[in-house]
Order: sequence, then C-alpha cells, then structure tokens
Amino acid sequence: MKNMILLCCLIFILGCNPKEKKTRVVEQYTIEQFYANTNVFGGSFSADETYLLVTSNETGIYNAFTIPVEGGDPVQLTLSDEESIFATSYFPEDDRILYSSDRGGNEISHIYVRNEDGSTEDLTPVEGAISNFGGWTRDNRSFYFISNQRDRRYFDLYLMDIETMEGRMVYENKEGLNVNSISADNRYLALVKPITTSNNEMYLFDLETEELKHISEHEGDATYSPQDFSLDNKMLYFLTDEGNEFTYLMTYNLETGEKGKIMETDWDIWYAYHSFNEKYRVVGINEDARTVIKIFDLELNEEVGFPEFEDGDITSVSISKSEKLMRFTVGSSKSPSNIFIYNFETGDYKQLTNTLNPEINPDDLVAGRVVRYPSFDGLEIPAILYKPHQAAENNKVPALVWVHGGPGGQSRLGFSSRVQFLVNHGYAIIAVNNRGSTGYGKTFYKMDDQRHGEVDLQDCIKANDFLATLGYIDTTKIGIIGGSYGGYMVMAALAFEPEAFAVGVNVYGVTNWLRTLKSIPAWWEAQREALYTEMGDPYSADSVRLYRISPLFHAGNVTKPVMVLQGANDPRVLQVESDEMVEAIRQNGIPVEYVLFEDEGHGFVKRENEIEGYGGILVFLDRYLKGEE
Repeated sequence: MKNMILLCCLIFILGCNPKEKKTRVVEQYTIEQFYANTNVFGGSFSADETYLLVTSNETGIYNAFTIPVEGGDPVQLTLSDEESIFATSYFPEDDRILYSSDRGGNEISHIYVRNEDGSTEDLTPVEGAISNFGGWTRDNRSFYFISNQRDRRYFDLYLMDIETMEGRMVYENKEGLNVNSISADNRYLALVKPITTSNNEMYLFDLETEELKHISEHEGDATYSPQDFSLDNKMLYFLTDEGNEFTYLMTYNLETGEKGKIMETDWDIWYAYHSFNEKYRVVGINEDARTVIKIFDLELNEEVGFPEFEDGDITSVSISKSEKLMRFTVGSSKSPSNIFIYNFETGDYKQLTNTLNPEINPDDLVAGRVVRYPSFDGLEIPAILYKPHQAAENNKVPALVWVHGGPGGQSRLGFSSRVQFLVNHGYAIIAVNNRGSTGYGKTFYKMDDQRHGEVDLQDCIKANDFLATLGYIDTTKIGIIGGSYGGYMVMAALAFEPEAFAVGVNVYGVTNWLRTLKSIPAWWEAQREALYTEMGDPYSADSVRLYRISPLFHAGNVTKPVMVLQGANDPRVLQVESDEMVEAIRQNGIPVEYVLFEDEGHGFVKRENEIEGYGGILVFLDRYLKGEE
C-alpha cells in the first residue's frame, strides 16, 4: 500500500508541467468603476506657494481645482458641466487664474480669466480663432499668447496687459513660423519653420531690430526644438538630432553664434528647461516608452537625488518660483498619476492626491512589460504587453493588437483605464510601436514615410506571430484596436488583410486619406507641407497611392465585425469619414456597431461618454471575439 501511494505521488509529480503557473482569481470591475478613477494633472503654484492649480475630471468633466500644498481636499474653482476646462496658471501676484476651453472638442480654444470673486471672462473672444497661453513676462505685468485671429492659417504672438486685459500683437507671422521660446528681456524669439516631419529650420528674431537670423544651417535631415533662453539673454538652449539618431541638448551663443553640446543619452531628450532663477535644470528623457526625469543643481553642479517609488515613475515636475518647492507626478501602467510636493531644503515629500478608485484593488491590475519581436523583414518592433492574471496555457485568452495614434506617436508605459478594463476582463493586449513611431531614433521614425498602410501595417500583423509564442493566447481570437491613425490601421487591416484579425475597433480613424489631407484645419497650415511630404500630396500624382491605401475605397473586402466610435466635432478626422465607412461595410452584410457622440471631438473627455463608448467595446468584443452572447 505504501509503495502504491508513492507510485501515485510520483505519477502526479511527473504529470505536472513545471512551466505551468497557477492563474490568480481577480475581481472583475465595471466600466463605471474604472472611470471613477480621477485624472488630475498640471500644477501651477499660487503666488504665495501655498496652493497648486490643477486640472481634474473629478466631477465627470474637466474643471480647474486648487489643492493646498500642505495637503487637504481639493477645491473646485470652475463649475462647468458642459465644456471641458483646462487650468493654465495662477496669476503671478494674486489668486486669479487663467484657463482654456473649447466647444465640444472642436479644438478652437480661448483663454479665460477666473477672478477672485468667481466671475469669469473670455480674454480672447474672437469667433473661430484659437488662442493659447505663451508664458508670463518677468515683470508680472503681462502674459504672452499666440493666436490665429488675424489669419486663420498662422499664429501671431500677442502680449496681454493684465491690468487693462488688452492684447497687442508683437510678432506678425507671415511665413508659417512657430514661436517656441521668448527671451527673459522680451527681445528675442526662437522660431521654427517646419519642412518635413523629420526636418525643420530654426531662426532667431530680434523684436527690436526686426532682424530674422537663420541659426540652424545643416546638411541632410535634422530637427530643432528651442527650449528656453538663459537669464542673461546670451544663450539659447535647444534640442536637435543633427548628425545623430536621438535628440540631444545644445546651446547657441547669441553674440558669437557658437554652439555647444550640453547633454546627450542613448534615447531622445524630450524637453529641457530651467527654474525661475536658473538654480535647477530639468531634463526629460523618453527612455524605452517611459519618462526618465533628471534635475541638476547648477549652483552645486550635481544631480538632485529623487525619492524612488517601487511601483511607479516620476513622470513630470514643475518647480516653484522661489525654487524651494517642486510639484511632481508619479504614475505607472498600474496606477493613475498622483501629485506630490517635494521640499528641496528638507528633502521631504508629500502625496496630495489619491486617484485610483478605492473600490479597485491595485493587485488586480496588470503592469505593462516592454517586449520586442521581429517584423516581416527582420526589423525589431518594440511593444508593451499586458497579460491578464487569469491567462495560462490551460486557460487561453483572446488578445488585442493595440495601435497608437499618429502618424508618429508612441504607446507608453502609462496608466489607461481603457486598457486595464479590457485586461481585467480577460483580454491580453500588445500595444505596438510600429515603424514610424517616435522614441526609437530618426531612422526608425522615417521608415514608414509614404509607405503608410503597408510596412507599418505588417509590423502590427506580425504581432500575431509573437502572441502565438506566448502559450496563453487563443490565436483564433485576436482583434485589432486603435484610435486616430491607429483607427486607420484597424480599417486598413480589415480591408487589406481581412484574414489577419477576427474583429476590429476603430476609434475616430481616418478612412479616406484624399479627403482628410484636403480638409486639414486651417491652423495646420505651417505643418501642411510637412504632412504632405510624409503622407503624400492629395493634389499630385500621390493621389493614386492615397486612394490605394484608403480603406473606404476597399470596404468590399471587409469581412469581420467592426465597431466604430466617432466625435461629431472632430476637426482632424471628420464625422463623414466614419459615416461613409460604416455604411459601406453594412452593405457587405457585416456586423457594424457605430457610436457617435455629438459633444466630443478628436478624443473623448466626458466621463459619461467614456463609459458608454469604452464600455460598449467590451460588449462588442465579448460577442464577436470571445463568442459570448
């Protein structure tokens, strides 16, 4: 008997697969619970540095809130329940605030003031004109803003006197130049002229003499991005990838014209700026789909040590005018970003927000993991993989290939309620950074120029082969999902490679490139030629190729169920794009679900719409991908 028991135990042990991991039972949360998370961002210090001005969707729509630096409940400052409001800045010497808002997501934003008594005023009321904040002057008497009120095609620079609230033009932009930076003495402008998406030129404009100086003469493609001027007005700090795969930080001497390299890494430096009195330099690096921030104490000539967080990264910072305090945010793929305050003198820090819905156990969420796989031509494609807790070789799950917007763009290791909701309900997700994505060098970025819907689409399709190697994916149940350019990739996959995916979810995606490129908003005029160079000119022989890669004209090939989501006020991808695509697919007898929001634009920002639209995605996938009724 004893030998029989040992034999049975041995058979049981040998029969176990040592690679098989037990799945963990997780609670599944509703779409309402996931969108009860709070999205809060920004952080302008009040004049006395006792409050932070932030933007939050705590009420279901974005409004301006203030949070005590010492901790405490946020106080709502604006009370909009129809239009999203985005906080911009406290006034430099009082508790008035600036904020911006458009109408229903049409991207025609105006600048507003909220006075201390709660009253508000539109400071840039010109109908149909966009106005964006450009920074305060150092004497605290004015702020800069750019606006296309003179000519809808170009943005001029204005100065707004905060006593009279009257603006005057200080730079008239007749040549399609973008104002990137303004010197502390208000004399110099750093300007950029777009040529292509991989090539531009940088200029210095003297407001006193009206001299325009070209300061980026170069050979081959290179990009330039002015960051800020030194306080003594002698140096311009700028980013460039001239002669390099990745962008690095440089200086330009306004007197001598000499250039000097300040910092470079093996990744793109995204941005660099200095604190108010130049005690600190802040540098943001795009390191393999995550943000790495470094702060340098220029007086001590050393890097500032940051607090470390086991389950999150510091993703953004802003330093108070006194340079004693810093607002920073911490987030991860498992947690929405939270705001902290750091004291440079003591090294102490404090968390000010708790943005994850307390009904959600963070252990039930999934951390994204950077992976790489070979494409059809051997090119290595980076991606972010989310594996559901319940997935295993004996419990295979369906999967979604997730495609980001663009052209350009990048899927990153940040929190998404939409991603976590679908993963929580048993869908593996691989967020692909196909060729043409930013963050992986300029050669990789240019690889899809005028090859859109072809090589980049194959990169997404080859993700299927990678998913098949994982062992826990049901390879008969792989769908594709994406927004904007990613939505185009969804429709391209279903029209040009109809057997590659079982379903598609198109979120405001382009379907007719000829129309989209001809209907570019007027305010994109400076970038129009650059976009035409990358995508193709619809008024030229390129139109043949643009027709060929537009899914609308090949809708007869679509054989798999599709869900389409669209905002009626979208100025980038017009509603007619989705209307016509949906109608064309329905003529095939293919199931199509169409969700149209009358009060949204290019991206949904109202919680009730997010719940309806993104909750509907799960219902659609459960029916047509999982096969559940």
